[in-house]
Amino acid sequence: MNKLISNSRKLQRFKNADFIKQSSHKGTLFSSNINMSKNSSPAPEQPLRCPDNSAFKQQKLPAWKPQLSPALVLSTFIGTGSFCLAVGIALLLAATSVKEIQINYSDRCSDCSKLRENSSNWEKECFCLTNFTLLESMPGNVYMYYGLHNFYQNHRRYVHSRSDAQLLGRDVNIQNSACSPFTVYQNGTPMAPCGAIANSMFNGTARPPYWQKPVYLLDMENEENNGYINDDFIIWMRVAAFPAFKNLYRLLSHTKEFVDGLPAGNYSLHISYNFPVAKFDGRKHVVLSTVTWSGGRNLFLGIAYIITGAVTLLASCVIIAVHLKIRKNTRETQNQFKK
Repeated sequence: MNKLISNSRKLQRFKNADFIKQSSHKGTLFSSNINMSKNSSPAPEQPLRCPDNSAFKQQKLPAWKPQLSPALVLSTFIGTGSFCLAVGIALLLAATSVKEIQINYSDRCSDCSKLRENSSNWEKECFCLTNFTLLESMPGNVYMYYGLHNFYQNHRRYVHSRSDAQLLGRDVNIQNSACSPFTVYQNGTPMAPCGAIANSMFNGTARPPYWQKPVYLLDMENEENNGYINDDFIIWMRVAAFPAFKNLYRLLSHTKEFVDGLPAGNYSLHISYNFPVAKFDGRKHVVLSTVTWSGGRNLFLGIAYIITGAVTLLASCVIIAVHLKIRKNTRETQNQFKK
């Protein structure tokens, strides 16, 4: 029985081989028959998800392929390095020409800080006097900044402790907002503005627990500079990214003896102390500074440009040395083949 099955399989193989041989001899006939069948049958439909046969959809558009020659690369590196180096030197010279003085009054106002740490004393005003000497005059526009050290405004809970809807003047339920715990008083009166950012406002001139006046009395001299559009309030609500920062507070008025700027001499700052910083080892200071075309006194940008330019020029020198060495080796190899 097994022999019969094997013999039938061999016979089938021989038949298939004969069919292949016949088809190879009659290739023209088969091809003509296939062409006839193609002409007689309708063309197959194009797949629905196949993109159009266009240069854009088939990604056949011409593209620019830059040829990076040594001359092009070296000129780009040298030009970029020289530009960064020149800009860095200009920024550094401009920053060093800024005249700035910083007055730290944390220690001089320590008594007021201790008074403000007790929440029951918020209705009591506390003033401290800070004296300083200006050795050189500050010509032109003089800007006054207030600064804080070791005050982390970028803390996640601090950043979210505000109600933007309330700041836009909408009627919202601040108890369900992110302002907690500075939302309402014990008698149920809502705080306006609410949140930890507003409560820790530097000059403390509004009505959350650390504020001395309601929000509509932030500026007693200018009625249009009150409420949530008060300039000082807007600047303070823009939280800083680093724990040491300074914010613009005032601009020197060019009147009387201050027509040409701030002259040298002895001065006194009369400070109304409202926000304590001793609990978190914070420091408070006032900065008086002039500005140039590049802004205030900021050495980082100029130094960064100089370092970038120097590194780029150094890299171009290394590329030149490598290129000359490779070219020398190539010439020596070509000369050996010629010999």
